Order: sequence, then structure tokens, then C-alpha cells
Amino acid sequence: MKTFSEVLLAALISDAVVALLLGLLLKSRTERIAHEIRTQYEQLATTFRSRFSWKEKALAELLAPLHMQLNRTERAFRRYAAGNLYLEARILKEGNEAIRNLLIEKGYLIPLDLLPDADRLIEHYDIWLEEFARVRDAAQPDLGTPFVFVGPQGYPFPRSSADKFQQTYQQLWREVYGTIS
Repeated sequence: MKTFSEVLLAALISDAVVALLLGLLLKSRTERIAHEIRTQYEQLATTFRSRFSWKEKALAELLAPLHMQLNRTERAFRRYAAGNLYLEARILKEGNEAIRNLLIEKGYLIPLDLLPDADRLIEHYDIWLEEFARVRDAAQPDLGTPFVFVGPQGYPFPRSSADKFQQTYQQLWREVYGTIS
């Protein structure tokens, strides 16, 4: 008959083997879970960095310059005096060209939901610049026309589209840099 010490020794050895096997199994499982968490974190971090980088680039190269030009041309339009061809030719023409060119050249930075608005703005500025060239850049410019408008021709300024770009500018600014003071 086995002595108590032999039974105890056998039980301890078998328990130690079982504990070792369970420990190895749990360690392997824990390492796998830790690896999955690390991988998922890295993917999320990469996505975040990519989105943040796009937001910074969209602000710096498109939305901030667009914001400034929209404000500039709006101020010029409000203060224009009939017959102030310098204001029209210099500020409005330059601003309208700059806005149109930004939208065309930096189109890859335009958020998808703003593409229809960008199209409306580009169309308006294209027609306005064509009309400006016809009225002001001709060999005999029509100086009797006080101001170049294309709204009566069916191409009014798409105010809601410009407003959406301004709102997106402010929203992205807050997301990237914090609150606007």
C-alpha cells in the first residue's frame, strides 16, 4: 500500500503538470489577445493619423485660402460703388479666379458631401469670368455696364454653397486646432 507521502507527492506532481499546462495555454492565449489588441490599436492610430493629416492639409491648402477669398470678395461686393471698375477688376476678378482655381486644383481635398457645392461655385465663377471678359476685356470694353452680374442670366451666386464651405472650414478648424477664439 502506498504511503501518504507517496500519494501526496504524486498529487503534487500531477497538479504541477496540470498547472504548468494551463499556464502555458493561458499565456499563449493572453499573448494572442495582446497581439490582436496591438494590431487593432495600430490600425486605428494609422486611420486617425491619416484623417488628421487630411484635415490639416484640407485646411491649409484649400479651406483657409478659400475662406479668406470668399470673405475678401464678399467685403468688396458690399462696398463697391457703381462704376468702381478698379474694385471690380482687381479684387472681385482676382478673388473669383482664386476661388475657382482653388476648387479645381485642390479638388482632391474637397469633402465628398461638398462636391455638388463646389460644382455650383465653379459654374458660377466660370460664367462670371466669361461675362467679365466679354464686358471688360473686349477691344472696346463696355464701360456703361456698371457691374458684371450673371444672376439675371440664371447663374446667381450660390450663397448656400459658399456657406457650407465656410461651415466646414470652421468645423475642421475646431477639430484640428481647438475652439476658435
